[in-house]
Amino acid sequence: MSGRKYFGTDGVRGTANTDPMTADIALKVGMAAGRVFIRGTHRHTVVIGKDTRLSGYMIEPALVAGFISVGMDVVLVGPLPTPAVAMLTRSLRADLGVMISASHNPYQDNGIKLFGPDGFKLSDEVEAEIEHLMDNGLQAALADPSHLGRARRIDDASGRYVEAAKQTFPRGLRLDGLKVVLDCANGAAYKVAPAVLWELGADVIKIGVTPDGTNINAGVGSQHPEALKAAVLAHKADIGIALDGDADRVVLCDERGNLVDGDQVLGLIARALKRRGQLAGNTVVATVMSNLGLETFLRREGIALERTAVGDRYVVERMREGGFNLGGEQSGHVVIGDHATTGDGLVAALQVLAELVQSGKPASDILTVFTPCPQRLKNVRVKDKALATALLTLPAVTEAVAAWDEKLNGQGRILLRKSGTEPLVRVMAEATDPAMVDAIVEDLCATIEAIATAQG
Repeated sequence: MSGRKYFGTDGVRGTANTDPMTADIALKVGMAAGRVFIRGTHRHTVVIGKDTRLSGYMIEPALVAGFISVGMDVVLVGPLPTPAVAMLTRSLRADLGVMISASHNPYQDNGIKLFGPDGFKLSDEVEAEIEHLMDNGLQAALADPSHLGRARRIDDASGRYVEAAKQTFPRGLRLDGLKVVLDCANGAAYKVAPAVLWELGADVIKIGVTPDGTNINAGVGSQHPEALKAAVLAHKADIGIALDGDADRVVLCDERGNLVDGDQVLGLIARALKRRGQLAGNTVVATVMSNLGLETFLRREGIALERTAVGDRYVVERMREGGFNLGGEQSGHVVIGDHATTGDGLVAALQVLAELVQSGKPASDILTVFTPCPQRLKNVRVKDKALATALLTLPAVTEAVAAWDEKLNGQGRILLRKSGTEPLVRVMAEATDPAMVDAIVEDLCATIEAIATAQG
C-alpha cells in the first residue's frame, strides 16, 4: 500500500470537495477505471450506486462524465447498500461497479469503491494500474465522439436487491410475531432494509430512516448503537439491528440491551453453518483485530480461524484463495460467500434472525456465543500518514512493544497498525487481565505521542 496517491484500504476516501475527494479526481477515476475495464469489442457498462451524503450529488455526475468520455455506458441505481451494487454489477453483466460512500464516516467525508465484473473489490494491482492512468495518459483514453457512452437509470434496482436479500433467508421460515428495531443510519439501506424485514413478516420499528444529506451516521447506526439500545428497551423489542451508512456492517442488540459485535455474529453463523455441514473447510477468516475469545470459541467448535490484515477485502481475498465461505471483521463486516461478494449487514442479520426464530429462545440466549477477552483499542493522531507509517518501525516503539510482550508471556496480544484512511496509529491490546490491557495501551500511546511530538 506504500506510495499510493489516491487509493487507501477501501477505495478512494477523504473529506468532500478537498483532495482526493473532488469532482476533478472523481472524473479521473471514471476515465481511468473505464479505460482499464474496457476489454473486448462489446458495449461496456458500469453500475453506479451511492449512499445519502450531500456530496454524492457532486461525485456521481463527475464519475458519469468520466466513464462516458471513454466510451462506457452508465447505469445509475441511486441510494443502495454497497453489497447491492456488487450484486447488481454481476446481475447486469456489467464490466465494473462503483459505490459512492464513506461507509461509517460522517457526512463530510465521501469515497469511491470499485468492484470488478465478478462483484469483488479490486486488487491492489488493478487499483495501482488505475492510479497510474489517472496521472499519465488520460487524454489518449478519450473516445471518439461517435463512441461516447450513454447513461440511464434503473428504477427497480432496489426491488431486485430486496428479492436477492430475501432469498438468503430459509424457505418456509417467517418473522411473524418478531418485533425488530432496525436502525439504518440515515444511510443507503433506509428503504430496502425495512422492506425486507416487513415482507418476511416482522413488526419493524424503524429509526435512522430520514436522510437529509448531512445526518448519515449522525448519532445513529452501527457506530452509535446507543440509539438502537434505547429503542429496543423502549419498545420492548425482541432484537435490534443497526447498519452503517452503506449497510455493509451490522451491530446487534438483544432484548435486554446488550450489544453484540461482528465477532459474536461470526461465531454464531459459523456454528450454524457447521451444524448444517455448510461451513466450507471448517474455517472462518477474520482479521488481526478479532478477539481471542472468538478464536477460542471456534477451536472448541472444531472450527479453524485464519487471520488477515484489517480490511474486509483482505478477508475476502483469503476466503477466495482458500475456498472458504465465511469471514468478517469485529467491526461488523460479515461476508457470507454463498450469498454475497462483500460485507452485507442485512444478509448477516437475516441469518441471525433465522437462528433466533428456529431456536424459539430470546435473543439474549443465542447472540453472545463466547465471553470476549478484555480488549482495548486507542488511536493516536499524528501530523500525517507518513509519520504514522514510520512510527511503527522506530526502535523506541518496537522495543516498548517487545517489553510488554515479554510480560504477557503468551497470555495476550499487542497490535500496532496505521489507519488506511487517516493519520492515526491504532494501538490494540488484549489479555486476561483488564488492568494490564489498560496499562499496555496507555504506555504505548504515551510513547508514540512523545515521539510524534518530538518529530514535529
